[in-house]
This record gives sequence, C-alpha cells and structure tokens, in this order.
Amino acid sequence: ELQQKVEETELLKMELQILETERVRLSLVEEKLMDVLQLLQQLRDLNISKRALGKILLSTLESCHDPQPGKAHLFEVLDTLYHELTAYQLLQSQPLEKAQSHQSLSNPLVISC
Repeated sequence: ELQQKVEETELLKMELQILETERVRLSLVEEKLMDVLQLLQQLRDLNISKRALGKILLSTLESCHDPQPGKAHLFEVLDTLYHELTAYQLLQSQPLEKAQSHQSLSNPLVISC
C-alpha cells in the first residue's frame, strides 16, 4: 500500500509539472497576443487601410503555413504577425525622405551620384 501511495504521489507530481508547463506556455501566448492587439490599436490610430491590414495578415498566414517542428504554431503565428505589424508601423511612422534614403542605402545595387 505504501508503494501505491508513492506511485500516486509521483503521478501527481508529473501532472503538476505538466500543468505548470502549460500555464507558462499560455502566459507567453497571452503576452504576445496583448502585444499584437496593442500594435493593431496603434495602427488603427495611423489609419491603416483594410487592404494593407489584409496583406499583412495574408503574409503572416503564408509564412506560417507549415509549422516548424518544436515550436508552438499559435505562438509562431502571433510572433510573425507581431513582427509584420511592427515593420509596417515603422514604415508608416518614418518621414518620406528618411524612408527613401534608408531604402537607397539598404540596396547595394543603387549607386548614388
């Protein structure tokens, strides 16, 4: 009977560890989701067009079409969406001249005279 209690205790410890791991994973997903929602609100203030938002979403879904092994698919999609939204927000918040000069500097094939 003592052996049975020990086995039950070990089983409960394993279940508790699984629950704790799941809690941490859900916490990370919730955090990333909140970040994405904040970015969406900021982009709404910048008057992002529905077409641009649609392109961002489609781009995100296309890049996450095949889940990477060992990575939570939901977290991967949220993370990719976050980066896509951040990139769009940075492009929209840059002045036009700065964006053009940055673009010409980042392209090694463009030669300035």
